[in-house]
Amino acid sequence: MDRKVILYISTSLDGYIAKPNDDLSFLSLVHQDGEDYGYSDFVNSVDTVILGRKTYDWVMTQVTEFPHADKNSFIITRTARPGIGKTNFYTGKLKDLILKLKTEQGKNIFIDGGAEIVNELLKENLIDEFIISIIPILVGSGIKLFNDGRPELILELVSTKQFDKGLTQLHYKRSDKQRK
Repeated sequence: MDRKVILYISTSLDGYIAKPNDDLSFLSLVHQDGEDYGYSDFVNSVDTVILGRKTYDWVMTQVTEFPHADKNSFIITRTARPGIGKTNFYTGKLKDLILKLKTEQGKNIFIDGGAEIVNELLKENLIDEFIISIIPILVGSGIKLFNDGRPELILELVSTKQFDKGLTQLHYKRSDKQRK
């Protein structure tokens, strides 16, 4: 089985993953006790997590232990740091890391953000699937999920799910019918 690189992320309806100053408070609009929007099942399908250093730093201000400490995690950074258990601080080329991981045996690879990582992977056509949860808000400004200047990418719809709090989850896979 080929390992897939899957982006699993939330965004506002107008395409922002954070408001100015890394404010993620709008995510709480869809909080509902007992509802994780498929996150637990998704996380069980992966054994590797990739995220940027800024996203990692923000997560670590919210928790005492890295939530993916049980998985092979690669924090993409420009500054070398010693690893912590299965959490590695990776300073090499992201493309090289992804290509290496895809040749190894294992479960799928979770791209957890942020926008710099997502857009670099898009430029290299290295994301196989997109699971994007749309939060019902227009935030107006902040950090865009998708930047301009990336190649066109044709996607095929896998599924859509609607939830009581207004969140809509879109699941796409990269199409085999890319324009030449």
